[in-house]
Amino acid sequence: MEHKFEQISPHILIMHAEHATDRPVLAAITGERRTLLMDAGASPAHAGQFREELERRGCRLPDMLVLTHWHWDHSFGMSGWDIPAVAHEETAEALAALSGRGWSEEEMAELVQAGTISEASVQHIRLEYGDSGAVTIRQPDIIFTGRITFDLGGVTCELIHVGGDHSADSCVLYVQEDKVLFLGDALGPSVYGGPYKYSSTGFLRLLEMAYGFGAEWYVESHGVPMNDQDFRADLAPWERLARVVDVFGHNRERVVLEMKDYLKLEELPGDLLKGVDYFMAGPK
Repeated sequence: MEHKFEQISPHILIMHAEHATDRPVLAAITGERRTLLMDAGASPAHAGQFREELERRGCRLPDMLVLTHWHWDHSFGMSGWDIPAVAHEETAEALAALSGRGWSEEEMAELVQAGTISEASVQHIRLEYGDSGAVTIRQPDIIFTGRITFDLGGVTCELIHVGGDHSADSCVLYVQEDKVLFLGDALGPSVYGGPYKYSSTGFLRLLEMAYGFGAEWYVESHGVPMNDQDFRADLAPWERLARVVDVFGHNRERVVLEMKDYLKLEELPGDLLKGVDYFMAGPK
């Protein structure tokens, strides 16, 4: 598998998302005194590949890591980093609930049944870990509520709890000097414990929050970095969809009609049709 790395701003190197096993973006933010790692990776192997690239480039290795939320692809790589880990209190609670359990087929099936993970996650964990099932859950060292600020030496990062449909513990990371906002998966739908679903009001709240930073670049964990103009253009149909759902509720036919009229299309694109279904499955 070929791994893609990119220096997206003066202080930030990322390892791009890889969709074969649902690996998210990893980022190293380097100041004059220390380096902060955003998300631990899906496995020690994932973590190791990013570390090797940092070493190859002569970058300062991470001194600490932060988690955007507890989901396996963001946190199971923690055991591959011998550095302090920072997480929101709800992230710590979720990881504590998984600590010490096994990851056999039967045990993962129990987690799916309980709505803790999805069948898609099971498939990706199998691919990431192979037959070993050697998952080690590490607990965070520093737990926060609300927000926490890191001074890396000429670079300031804020980790802020925002919640949302995807995961109640979702956090965003803002790198002030580089004007880069890492969104984690905060704008994503709920993916565990039932059909994918969105709350229109919740989605609009998060979008307003994101725009409020005045960032020049936005990075979602399973996407590619986008500048402000491209990000807003990419999210505009989704913002409109959420506003239409806010007005017409779960009248699917009317929502689809309004979106066709807005986009001047005879049929909605497949991703937006899925989006309609997500909102229809959300809170009424």
